[in-house]
Amino acid sequence: MRTFRVGDVEVGHDFLFILGPCVLQEEAVTDRVAHGIAEVCARVGAKWMFKASFDKANRTSMAGARGPGLNEGLRALSRLRSRLGVPITTDVHLAEQAAPVGEVVDLLQVPAFLCRQTDLLLACAATGKPVNVKKGQFMAPGQMRGVVSKLADATGVLLTERGVSFGYHDLVVDMRALVQMRELGVPVCFDATHSVQSPGGQGDTTGGDRRFAPMLARAAAAVGIDVLFAEVHDDPASSPSDAANMLHLDSLEATLRDVLSIRAAVAAASPSTRP
Repeated sequence: MRTFRVGDVEVGHDFLFILGPCVLQEEAVTDRVAHGIAEVCARVGAKWMFKASFDKANRTSMAGARGPGLNEGLRALSRLRSRLGVPITTDVHLAEQAAPVGEVVDLLQVPAFLCRQTDLLLACAATGKPVNVKKGQFMAPGQMRGVVSKLADATGVLLTERGVSFGYHDLVVDMRALVQMRELGVPVCFDATHSVQSPGGQGDTTGGDRRFAPMLARAAAAVGIDVLFAEVHDDPASSPSDAANMLHLDSLEATLRDVLSIRAAVAAASPSTRP
């Protein structure tokens, strides 16, 4: 297993949560959500890192809100990193974004639709920071072998399962993918909230059903994961992106406790064979 460090966490050995709102909003809103998550994680003893996007470059409609942009977004993320005292991550969409983002964040994230973009992957690897790549909704788990190969020079690689296209407006999760991607020799993450999206399901916007996110998170923890990703907001309806599938902050603690308990039970039952 090719482990790597993020803050004081050895990913692939220690368990990590990636949590935060979908996109950076006004500073007061983002701070409120971030500190709410921090309080929950402190209560349950969870190690975590903060995630929010500075640009949602793949919105369904031209009218969709995209976020503050690269420069303002990186300043906001840098301030949050100092105030929260936890690692942070964000997604990059262009190769030229990788270097400036790498100067601020602890982990770079490559969106699912861009997971095969060679120049983007190489630019992320060149930052000296570990890279999280979300498996495309159109990809088989074994196809991620090529992604891992392209990131051979990265300080660390994390592969994320976030559902597979099933028809036009639905995703399904094949839990076998978590095992198959981990067999590539890198840690794996399950994205509980993007997996319950309904892409383009509301016409000009993406829909979803957050009811199923905690259930899928529990299932993934039972299969065996190294990281759980979930977007969280204290008022999901007000989020300009992913409002329908984000976890409500009020439900986060129960979900984190369930995942940690299941992971501990699996490890205790088969400590030498945990996937």
